Amino acid sequence: MADDPDDKVAILKTRCPICRRPAVLRFRPFCSKHCADIDLARWIGGEYRIPVDEKPDGEEKD
Repeated sequence: MADDPDDKVAILKTRCPICRRPAVLRFRPFCSKHCADIDLARWIGGEYRIPVDEKPDGEEKD
């Protein structure tokens, strides 16, 4: 029986940014597909934004 590479899990020293469990190499920087999907949903939903102080085109700055 051949070894399935998915059966081997390399645990990293870094922590998952979603749940803080140890990260897993396969899902780096996350610990699982579940946490990776949570992060993707946050990106798609616009939760990760960089605030800017720009006015729409046509308006002058003070």
